[in-house]
Amino acid sequence: MQYDFGMIGLGTMGRNFLLNVADKGFSAAGLDLDPEKAASLNEEAGHRKMQATTDQAEFLQMLKSPRRIMLLVPAGKIVDKVIEGLLPHLDQGDLIIDGGNSHYNDTARRAENLNAKGIRFLGVGVSGGEEGARRGPSIMPGGDFSAWEDVQSILEAVSAKVDREPCVAYMGKGAAGHYVKMVHNGIEYGMMQLIAETYDLMRRIGGFSNEEIHETFTQWNQGPLQSFLIEITATIFGQKDDKTEGHLIDAILDKAKQKGTGKWTSQSAMDLGVPVPTIDAAVTMRGLSSFFDFRQEAGQKYGSFPTESIENKTTFAIQLEHALLFSFILTYAQGLHLLAVASKEMGLELNLSETAKIWRGGCIIRAEILEDIRQAYAARPDLENLIASSVFRGRLKTLLSSVRAVVETATQNGIPLLALSSALHYFESLRAPRLPLNLVQAQRDYFGAHTYERLDGDGETYHTEWGK
Repeated sequence: MQYDFGMIGLGTMGRNFLLNVADKGFSAAGLDLDPEKAASLNEEAGHRKMQATTDQAEFLQMLKSPRRIMLLVPAGKIVDKVIEGLLPHLDQGDLIIDGGNSHYNDTARRAENLNAKGIRFLGVGVSGGEEGARRGPSIMPGGDFSAWEDVQSILEAVSAKVDREPCVAYMGKGAAGHYVKMVHNGIEYGMMQLIAETYDLMRRIGGFSNEEIHETFTQWNQGPLQSFLIEITATIFGQKDDKTEGHLIDAILDKAKQKGTGKWTSQSAMDLGVPVPTIDAAVTMRGLSSFFDFRQEAGQKYGSFPTESIENKTTFAIQLEHALLFSFILTYAQGLHLLAVASKEMGLELNLSETAKIWRGGCIIRAEILEDIRQAYAARPDLENLIASSVFRGRLKTLLSSVRAVVETATQNGIPLLALSSALHYFESLRAPRLPLNLVQAQRDYFGAHTYERLDGDGETYHTEWGK
């Protein structure tokens, strides 16, 4: 028997994705050098038309022509090594899909190299974790359009569905798929930090117990904040610790690790001159959290601010809900603005309405508000930033007073709010008719003769011998 689809890498993600493919009626072959992983998949195959092997030659012979081969292996040199091992045995028109978290520059390089050899290539972002891979992820393919057409029916079948629409679409040329996935992860960083800061305020100022936080997030998940991250946060605060009598959340060390995709988003945004301060703040806070011992020492030396408890928890909870929703919108706005600019600068030809559409289900940043975002970009495909959309204008105006109140309360009590305050000041900066950067222009010209522009100068540049 020849198989429709092949998977190299039968770890958690690869194995679950391949089982998903087989469950949707496609025959599937798997390859892994670990005999236990191959044997485990064969044992689980049951009635499904699927088979795993540890032999590359056998694996390649098992696949229909043109071969459709997906890699779900660790990003980096391992991807290149697997591709190099495949190349001598592939035929013109065969298709390689990289479904890992590869850097978009690596994807662009691989696409160019493989295209020169007649091998089609897709860089595909997959979001949803282990459960998503098994039951339906959000899938972001980019690269060779004919390759997308060749696997479209398979990817649509295995993807998550919202209103019966598949959460997969062709993202664009070159490294578009992995670039979109990178920005997805940057937005994810921002949203997670915003939720963490909200929790900190509830605990330290609001005096909320873990049970009350659980109930509050459960309630929020029934309204405009409905999202995967709010949902799992509610669950986390209901989890008891099996080693103590308390809740598990209180026993977890306050140091957050990172794999790099948030940092990549910030780096690319800086290269393109696009501000993404909430994503930057989230990356920074993970870095700050790693200095655990220093924070303990500094806290003892400087002392802590006295915190005043909120008298009305209900009112405070409403303010926090509004502030979090406002900041979520602004975080999506930052990520999508970056995608819009990157699409033009890198020739990716992204469709941001389609991007928002496939993020509505399966992925980590899925949320009810993404349908509004999809509609905003469908109405105005050239929309520069979400805050300019009539879909969000009234909402942002309504939420603004709560954000200001929350930031003020946190500042008065010495509670760090790097992400949430960055969302507020990002918004305030974008709507400011005049910023004080005229002074920065003057300073640069003073010490470096970098010149400046005038309000009445029609784009001409000037230099002044300052102080003379």
